[in-house]
Amino acid sequence: MNCCKLNYVAGIGLLLLLAVNTSAQTADSIKYDHQDLFGPITWPVTSGNTRSANGLPGEHYWQNRADYTIKATLDEAQQDTTINGEVTIAYTNNSPDQLDHLWLQLDQNLFKPDSRGADVTPYTGDRFDVKGFSRGGYQIASVSVTYKNQTYTADPVITDARMQVRLRTPLGSRGDKIQVKINYRFSIPFYGADRMGRKKFKDGYVYEIAQWYPRMCVYDDVEGWNTLPYMGLGEFYCEYGDFDYYVTAPANMIVVGSGDLQNGAQVLTAAAQSRLAQARNSDKTVMIIKPEEIGRNANAAGSKTWHFKMLNSRDVSWAASKAFIWDAARVNFPSGRKGIAMSTYPVESAGNDSWGRSTEYLKYSMEIYSKKYFEYPWNSAVSVSGVALGMEYPGIIFCLSNLKNGNLWGDVTHEIGHNWFPMIVGSNERKYMWQDEGFNTFINEYATEQFNQGEYKDTAKGAQGILQDFKNSHDPLMTPPEAIGLRDYGQYYVKTALGLDMLRNVVLGPDRFDYAFNEYIKHWAFKHPLPYDFFRTMNDAAGEDLNWFWKPWFFTTWKIDQAVQAVDYVKNDPAQGAIITLVNKEKMAMPVDLKITQSNGTTEILHLPVNVWQRGGVWKFKYPSKSAIKSIVLDPNRELPDIDLKNNVWNSGK
Repeated sequence: MNCCKLNYVAGIGLLLLLAVNTSAQTADSIKYDHQDLFGPITWPVTSGNTRSANGLPGEHYWQNRADYTIKATLDEAQQDTTINGEVTIAYTNNSPDQLDHLWLQLDQNLFKPDSRGADVTPYTGDRFDVKGFSRGGYQIASVSVTYKNQTYTADPVITDARMQVRLRTPLGSRGDKIQVKINYRFSIPFYGADRMGRKKFKDGYVYEIAQWYPRMCVYDDVEGWNTLPYMGLGEFYCEYGDFDYYVTAPANMIVVGSGDLQNGAQVLTAAAQSRLAQARNSDKTVMIIKPEEIGRNANAAGSKTWHFKMLNSRDVSWAASKAFIWDAARVNFPSGRKGIAMSTYPVESAGNDSWGRSTEYLKYSMEIYSKKYFEYPWNSAVSVSGVALGMEYPGIIFCLSNLKNGNLWGDVTHEIGHNWFPMIVGSNERKYMWQDEGFNTFINEYATEQFNQGEYKDTAKGAQGILQDFKNSHDPLMTPPEAIGLRDYGQYYVKTALGLDMLRNVVLGPDRFDYAFNEYIKHWAFKHPLPYDFFRTMNDAAGEDLNWFWKPWFFTTWKIDQAVQAVDYVKNDPAQGAIITLVNKEKMAMPVDLKITQSNGTTEILHLPVNVWQRGGVWKFKYPSKSAIKSIVLDPNRELPDIDLKNNVWNSGK
């Protein structure tokens, strides 16, 4: 080898060494690993083609069904007001499996002093305040099973908030049916984990009754029987079916519930019936029971039985009180069908700055969500003022009695929004809380923008404020509710919603996002989607592999930190263009929006796709400047929860 070749090789070696050193210096300041983010991901799959690769229900998708007939009595004569009930469940096994036993949820057992939920509640308490109720929980009087025209008494095995019924003969597959009849009672807790309970007002108690009958656990194609216990924070996972239920209450009470009242002529006064008929044809709120009419029926003796039906629902709930003001208005659905929105509340909640507008809030929320996402499938909904801060059931919501103005709007639109997630799109709340709370929080944003020309619209960009709610969390969104930090579960709401906002506004654009999101809703309505079904549906319908987003946002606590590192001019002449160096410092990546201002006054917004980060955490590109660059601002609209805003801005200093 001659000396010239030796010098050439030495020169190349020196250049490589300088490049490695420069790369190492850059790498020292960033955590980003493009292989970690953009590496291949394989989501779990189910067998038997029950779920398709495109995220939709598969050719052989199945789910079981539970139809309920319930008769319950509210009894104030006991030491504690009690519910005495009888439920008959007609259960259909559409799975390909024979079932040797059935599992049911006994959610009221949460309120026993020795429940798991009570045991894991901090001694300081929490929002759900599950410390046990000395007389709480179900008392199961009898369980009987009818199968193939043979009826027998079963000896149930009760474990905390679950009950197993072991069958004498296995329940057959693919459409076989069985009937379970249960007689039960329970005392109504005062504060039912912020989901139900009773609260005393001037004119009497308001009872908000939920988790009020033994109900079937879900048997699905993913895990078989879903038997996670009810412990307070984690909510519910229920089968769909028809509900035919009867509530017997003191004659001086008004009862409202999920579904349609079947016997209004027997339980309502002629005046109330006439006003309800008027409300069904009025976009303005009509009073059904006026404040001055409360108490007129206070001395009525005996009881009345209220009969309701609700079809193709996953649950039902109801409320009762002699203290109710009641109002209502018509709901106009996109198909031309009409429904009714109602509110019941005590005089303490009345007023145009408070519950006097509840029906207005409910009506317009139902109309907005029906037009934008999926038409509300039932005929009525009612908002109830009481002890629960905010809780949702099909066709009925519970909101706190002292809420006013924007706070009441926010609670009403959020709780009725849950009728889309998870009452229509029936995800598993007990395992994947973000899949209902977060999606609902997301659609609430757009309802608030539209309602009454933005009366309660928040004009501030929320990414930085939302970041504060989850940036220190050690738990990702895929953490089950009972395992997440008690200070961190708010991220199920806000981090999920922010992620969807980022996909809509930064990654896909509104048209592509909205189409894909609506495809997910349409195909999974009244079914049981997994998170992976959502990811696949969005990828498929939007035409974008978004796994680089799903992985960090939902499975990790990775952060975003984009920075402008340097601006250099070609041949030191701004007129020949600028080389701009960007750095992705944290583990997550996003597309890059830049606002570039030149000294000649020219301002331009550039959008770089997330793909600029596929080969590493440093990206250089040439910008065709005509004069010196005065400033560069990353994410000028503040759409991203960037953890260091200082390095988002580059100024020339001139």
